[in-house]
Amino acid sequence: MKKTFALFAFISSLFFIVLPSCKQMPSTIALDVSVKPKEYLSQYNFFIGDIKSLIPNEGLLPYDLISTLFTDYAHKARFVYVPEGLQVTYNDKEALNLPVGGCYIKNFYYPNDFRDESKGRKIIETRLLVHGENGWDAFTYIWNDEQTDAKFEVAGDIKKVSWIHNDGSKREVDYIVPNKNQCKGCHWENNIGIMPIGPKVKNLNREIAYADGTKNQIDKWTELGMLKGAPKSTDCAKMANYNDKAESLDLRAKAYLEVNCAHCHRSSGPAYTSGLYVDYYQENPEHRGICKSPVAAGKGTGGLLMDVVPGKPDESIMIYRMESDDAGIKMPEVGRSLVHKEGVALIREWISAMKGDCKLN
Repeated sequence: MKKTFALFAFISSLFFIVLPSCKQMPSTIALDVSVKPKEYLSQYNFFIGDIKSLIPNEGLLPYDLISTLFTDYAHKARFVYVPEGLQVTYNDKEALNLPVGGCYIKNFYYPNDFRDESKGRKIIETRLLVHGENGWDAFTYIWNDEQTDAKFEVAGDIKKVSWIHNDGSKREVDYIVPNKNQCKGCHWENNIGIMPIGPKVKNLNREIAYADGTKNQIDKWTELGMLKGAPKSTDCAKMANYNDKAESLDLRAKAYLEVNCAHCHRSSGPAYTSGLYVDYYQENPEHRGICKSPVAAGKGTGGLLMDVVPGKPDESIMIYRMESDDAGIKMPEVGRSLVHKEGVALIREWISAMKGDCKLN
């Protein structure tokens, strides 16, 4: 009887030694594209520890872009998931099309003080762009005030956010979380459906800090076996950083228009009927709006005659719409409530520097 009790005690001690270590091991990522989206972000196991810290689980890789979409000054923390054993095929023009089961994850947040992110932040929403068996789909998760989780929402929401800006001023905005149809409006590719738009090789071709050191993202993805067919990053195209004033004004303006406007204003985008195509490699001056009359007149033109008038930003419809916060005038139509003053200043400078004259018939 004593031997039996001793054996039971020994087995029990092993159990209690092993159990805590099991609890500390992170669960594997639980993304299954064959079923409906989960109710809460935490259920995917994308992040380990305190979820608001956004520490990626094994298999989830951070990424960042050279030039980024303006979203009412929100910051973004981006991650990509490619199921083990699968790969992304290199594409030198369009956004990298993850294999079925893959996912892009973008967290929108505001630091309490833009000058010092160590003072904390508030995460507003997390958007998942998931490649399912029947194509891509967009799922939005809205964070609770306690920052303990985010819940799946289709209808969107409005969140009041305040922060201390880079210049020390207090700013606030009624941040609009887009509904599902609005997500489609930006991510739509004619004759295809929803597609990724931001993570293109030319916009990923930069170094970022990983847990194991700093490395160029194209080289890192290749090294991990996630990306196939890619040349070395030094041989890949690279977009300008529109915030870097040391770079060419023309390339900075093209980069800004690419990431903020070209998801719609391209030949295969939702605004293709406008004839205004501002994708990065577009060289046709009229397609870029230079001396181009708008297809549709009315409130959105402000009574102006040309999309872009060389040397005259105040006579250019592009500037008029960028400077407006009127829902029936502003561009982009979705994703901003505030005017991006720095972006407007860049495009004003670009137009002011243009040579030439528009001849009216």
